[in-house]
Amino acid sequence: MAAHITEGLVCVPVLLPLLAAGVKLAIGGRLRRLQSLISLGTLTVSLVVSVLLLVAVDRGGPLVTELGGWPSPIGICLVADRLSTLVLVVSSAVTLCVMAYSVANAYDEQEHDAPMAIFHPGFLVMVAGVADAFLSGDLFNLFVAYELLLSGSYVLLTFGGTESRIRAGATYTLMALVSSMVFLIALAITYAATGTLSMAQLAVRFATLPEQVKLLVELMLLLVFAIKAAIFPMSAWLPDSYPTAPAPATAVFAGLLTKVGVYSIIRLEALLFPGGPVATLLMWVALGTMLTGVLGAVAQTDLKRMLSFTLLSHIGYMVFGVALSTVAGMAGAVFYVLHHITVQTGLFLVTGLIERRTGTTSVTRLGGLMRTAPLIAVLFFVPAMNLSGIPPMSGFLGKLMLVQAGLAAGGPLPAALVAAGLVTSLLTLYAVAKTWGKAFWRVPREIRAGRVVESEEYTGEEPTVTTTALPLTMSAPVVALVALGLSFTVLAGPLSALAQRAAGELMAREPYITAVLGSRR
Repeated sequence: MAAHITEGLVCVPVLLPLLAAGVKLAIGGRLRRLQSLISLGTLTVSLVVSVLLLVAVDRGGPLVTELGGWPSPIGICLVADRLSTLVLVVSSAVTLCVMAYSVANAYDEQEHDAPMAIFHPGFLVMVAGVADAFLSGDLFNLFVAYELLLSGSYVLLTFGGTESRIRAGATYTLMALVSSMVFLIALAITYAATGTLSMAQLAVRFATLPEQVKLLVELMLLLVFAIKAAIFPMSAWLPDSYPTAPAPATAVFAGLLTKVGVYSIIRLEALLFPGGPVATLLMWVALGTMLTGVLGAVAQTDLKRMLSFTLLSHIGYMVFGVALSTVAGMAGAVFYVLHHITVQTGLFLVTGLIERRTGTTSVTRLGGLMRTAPLIAVLFFVPAMNLSGIPPMSGFLGKLMLVQAGLAAGGPLPAALVAAGLVTSLLTLYAVAKTWGKAFWRVPREIRAGRVVESEEYTGEEPTVTTTALPLTMSAPVVALVALGLSFTVLAGPLSALAQRAAGELMAREPYITAVLGSRR
């Protein structure tokens, strides 16, 4: 009975947000406080259920829920294993913090007149799409999950209806539609060749297909997920799309949505195409993603754009771990995904606090925040150092796992990627240190008593510093998110061991296939 109850919980993170979104649409623009309570309650329940699922699968193996009672491969199933529940727990915690931040921001934000009935259902639909993507055991259901993501994220991206947001939303939608078309073509080819879209059954049937067909399907699916994850050279759309959105949307987009694409690549390469010929291509792609992203970050003078480019560069670390096709490399990739979701989301939320206090995210206009807003300064400094990989933080530990896996793999290309990873880490530190020096440490001109300073550091616009304190309700979710990122350092031992077990289960493949199909192969 307990096992059946646990299996029934697998669908809760997908169905509960959708149900709550429907209720909130029915409420409309009325009862905004009730709307907020529904959102926070829904995400809290999803987090609790995700933790229960993680404990259950770590102890007893993958759990499967067959939707509508139809067994796989006839019907669609949701599969919870160590990898899916790990990312589900972290994404649930992150989205809860972001929703708490957005609730605090919405009560006194008057610059956009969009009703809460638009923002909250869109957010919950997006959350349901994320959970569906993580738990999907069927490629067509994975396509549906991405479409849910698109519908919810477009609402968030264009929230407020400004010209820049509509333009960014159009770019984002065009990118998503192109990738969706490629995805559908890949699904059609896959079904024509194998007669199924169940990932567990595909893992068995792909072994009997001609290599050319397998390679075609793998490359097409990789193209789809590379666009979703903003992997080089499919990443040009991201820096111009994410920074225009409201702070909560930008934070969850940057921290979470790109990782859905990375997760799909991990599942694809480990379950469907283990040890395939694309590993070398993925290494070159990882190298390009690291270097182009971090060089773009160094050149930026806006906080949001700088963080968007660091987001791109650090996706390269995850792709590197996948490309190694080893348990150690996959464990490093899984650990880094968990770390990066939390840290990147926290940095974008802090940037939202900065924009709320000063009215800008331009580094050339900021200054003196260390003196006028010490809490914001600390909240930015801690995850920024974590992102840069300063020991003993989780960013350093994740990079260390990947470096060790790369050196253990041997060969000139993994060695080159290890070197590129170290260079990327140093340049990330330089980019955030430069930003810190100008936005936080630099003393604005008006604070320098009685004298005019003519210095090269003041070329550009005048720094903008206000003295208006932010409400505690806005800062508290950011504090919680930064603390969550630090907890990965404190719990690095158990977390890295769990990542190792998740990677071992991934590479073994048999536990996943047996849980879904049993004797039906």
